[in-house]
Amino acid sequence: MRKSKLYFLFLLFSLLTLSFTSCDGCTEEKTTGEKIEEGVEETGEAIEEGAEEVEDEVEDAVDDN
Repeated sequence: MRKSKLYFLFLLFSLLTLSFTSCDGCTEEKTTGEKIEEGVEETGEAIEEGAEEVEDEVEDAVDDN
């Protein structure tokens, strides 16, 4: 149950990140390629953070047992 909540929050964070990076109201003009590259980088960072959180939770669960 706890892992599913983490996965849901991670997915939500990733989607929000992607939606904010592609907003039209940004003051800086970026090409489509730059927007895609930035979105991919941010999503990659979010995946790494999520993986670290899951790893920490697994270690905690193992330590508890």
